[in-house]
Amino acid sequence: MSTSHKLELRRRRHNRVRKRVTGTATRPRLAVFRSAKHISAQVIDDVSGKTLAAASTHETSLRAGNGGNRDAASTIGKLIGERAKAAGVTTVVFDRGGFLYHGRVASLADAARSAGLEF
Repeated sequence: MSTSHKLELRRRRHNRVRKRVTGTATRPRLAVFRSAKHISAQVIDDVSGKTLAAASTHETSLRAGNGGNRDAASTIGKLIGERAKAAGVTTVVFDRGGFLYHGRVASLADAARSAGLEF
């Protein structure tokens, strides 16, 4: 299976999920994106089109560690949970971005839950 075909399949899965999952001001969307080397998460209010909180392994403070493993994903989960709480967000709807809820995505979600986010 070619890389472009895998990307197209992921985009189709993400579009199917996004038909039903939208973030509001009271319950924004926690969107996750993972690449081969990095992982990032954003808390998004889709109604106003604003990002309320974000965390990524691209940040300079986190760049020194391994960006593509489960430990980095749990670090990002804790960080996005803390930043969302600071922005006044306690409940979110989880958007896995067409990725399987497994491995790094699941680690990020579990860490965000342990940081105080509810979903």
